[in-house]
Amino acid sequence: MEISGLEWAITIGVTVAVLLFDVVVIARKPHEPSLKECAAYLSVYVGAAIAFGAWVWTSHGHDYGVEFYTGWLVEYSLSVDNLFVFIVLMAALKVPRKYQQEALMVGIILALVFRGIFIAIGYTLVENFSWVFYIFGAFLIYTAVGLVRSYRNHEEEHPEDNKLVKFAQRRLNVAEDYRGLTLWWRENGVRVFSPMLIVILALGATDILFALDSIPAIFGITQEPYLVFTANVFALMGLRQLYFLLGGLLKRLIYLSLGLAFILAWIGVKLIIHALYKSHVLDWEVPTLASLAVIIVTLAITAVASLSRSRSLDSGGTPDAEEVAPPPPPAPPH
Repeated sequence: MEISGLEWAITIGVTVAVLLFDVVVIARKPHEPSLKECAAYLSVYVGAAIAFGAWVWTSHGHDYGVEFYTGWLVEYSLSVDNLFVFIVLMAALKVPRKYQQEALMVGIILALVFRGIFIAIGYTLVENFSWVFYIFGAFLIYTAVGLVRSYRNHEEEHPEDNKLVKFAQRRLNVAEDYRGLTLWWRENGVRVFSPMLIVILALGATDILFALDSIPAIFGITQEPYLVFTANVFALMGLRQLYFLLGGLLKRLIYLSLGLAFILAWIGVKLIIHALYKSHVLDWEVPTLASLAVIIVTLAITAVASLSRSRSLDSGGTPDAEEVAPPPPPAPPH
C-alpha cells in the first residue's frame, strides 16, 4: 500500500486538530454532556470512519478497504471493552461526573500515545521476524482463554488497585477534592496533589494493558501501518461520548467479554495460520473478508443475546448459576 507523505501529514494533522478541539471544548466548560450532544458527536465520528473506509476502498483498492473496516471494528470492540474498566475506575475513585469528560480525554490521548508506540514496535517486529506472528497468535488465544475464565469465575477488575496507583497514593499528599485537570496546588505552603493525578495514572496503566492485546489483534487483520494507525484513531474517537451515551447500556452487555474472547481467539488462530503461510508450510490463509463476516456476526449475536438476557433478568427471570451479576470484563492478563 503506497501512502504519500501528504496523506500521512493530513491524517496526523486532522487527528491532532480533533483532539485539540475536544480538549478546548472540555477545558472551556467541564460538564456532563447531554444525550443529544453525545449522539451528535458520535454520529460524526462513526460517519467519518465509514467515509474514510470508503476513500481507502476507492483510492487504494477493495482489499485495503476491507482490511480497514475489519480492523476498525475489532479496535472499536476492544475500545468499548475499555469503557467497562473506565466505568469501574471512575466509580472506585469517586470522580465527579462533570470532571469525567476531562479524565476520559486524558485517557484517550494516553491510549493514542501508547498504541502509537506499540504500533511502531509491532511493525518493526512483523517486518523483520515472521515467527513473531506465532507469538502474537498465541498471546491472543491466551487472552481469550483468560477472558472466558474470568467471566466464569466472576473475577472483577480493580484498575484502581494497580501497584503504581497504590504507590502514588502512599507517597503523595493527595487531597480530597477534584479541581479539574489541575494536578497539584499549595495549601498552607505545602504541595498537595489532586486525586485526578491518581486517576490519570490508573488510566495510563489500563491503556498499556489494553494496547498489549489491541495491537497484536490489528496486526492479525492487516500489516499496513497506515491502516493500523487509522483504525486505532477512529476507534478511540467518540469513545468519550459513547461513555456517557451508553453508560447504562454497557452494563447490560453481559456477554461482551465472551464475544470478544471468540473474536480474539479467531484472530489468534488466523495469525498462526498466517505464520504457517509465511513459512510456506501452508499454501492458503484466512481471507480478511471472512474475518469481517465473523466479527460482525459475533458482535451482533453478543449484543442481541446480552440485551435479551438483561431484559429477562429485569422482568424477574431466574438467572443461571453462571450468569448472576456478571462483572465487567477484565483487562488483558499480565
